[in-house]
Amino acid sequence: MKVSLIITTYNNPSALEKVAESVLRQTRYPDEVLIADDGSPEETASRVKGFAAKAPFPVIHVWQEDRGFRAAKIRNKAIGRASGDYLILLDGDCVMNRHFIADHLGLAEKGCFIQGKRIHVNKKAVASFSPGDTDSPLMLFGMALTGKISNFHHLIRIPYYPGFKNRKLKGIKSCNMSFFKSDIVAVNGFNEDFEGWGNEDSELACRFFNFSLLKKVHPFMVVCFHLWHPTNKIVTHCNKMLLSAAVSSETYFCRNGLVKENN
Repeated sequence: MKVSLIITTYNNPSALEKVAESVLRQTRYPDEVLIADDGSPEETASRVKGFAAKAPFPVIHVWQEDRGFRAAKIRNKAIGRASGDYLILLDGDCVMNRHFIADHLGLAEKGCFIQGKRIHVNKKAVASFSPGDTDSPLMLFGMALTGKISNFHHLIRIPYYPGFKNRKLKGIKSCNMSFFKSDIVAVNGFNEDFEGWGNEDSELACRFFNFSLLKKVHPFMVVCFHLWHPTNKIVTHCNKMLLSAAVSSETYFCRNGLVKENN
C-alpha cells in the first residue's frame, strides 16, 4: 500500500528539521512526504530542499500565502497533491519514533481512521531533544522522572496490546492521524470554513463518524513527541459554532473542502 506522509508546518524551521530527521530514521519509509506549509518565509523552503536532497523518496513542498492560521486549507492542498492510498497526518513540531509509519500502517483498517498519541517535550528540553532520543527508553524515562516530558505512560511500545474503537471526539488531534485517501475524499476533506486555531480536526472526525467510520486508538503505538513552542491557542467563536453544528448534524460532506460547492 502506498503511503503519503503530510507534515503541516508554519515558521518553525528548527522543529521541522528534527521532524524531517525522524522521517529518515523510520523502519518503513513513507512513499512520499508532502510539507503542507501555511505561509512560512524562505528559511523553511531552504530546509525542505535540504531534506529532499537526502531523502530516498519524493518530498513535495506545498505552500500557501500567509493569511493567518489556515491549517484546513493547506492540508486540503496537500491531500489533493498526495498520490498515496493511505495518508498519515503529522504536525511539523512532532518528532516520530522509528516505528511510527510502520505502526500506522499496521493499525490501518477499512472502516476506521487512526488517532495517535503524543508525548509533550517541555520548554527546557526542546533545544537538546533529538530524534535519536525517542529510541532510548532509559533516556526517555529519565526525562519523564525529571519532568522534561509528560504523558510518559505512552513510552513503552507494545504492538501486541489490542487497540480499541469508538465514536468519541475526546482526544482528536490531526497532528497524529491517518486514514485511507478514499475516505477523506468521500467526506470532501477538511472544512475550509475553519480559519484560526482549533476544532477543524474535531469537525472532520464528526463527519468521519457520520460516514460510518470508527476512531481506532492504540495507547502504546503511533506515538509522537510534541516539541514545546510559544503559542496562542484560543478557539474562535466561529470555529466553536462550526463544530457545534457538525456535532448535531448527520451530514458527512462539507461544502467548502477539497471540492468547492458554490450553491
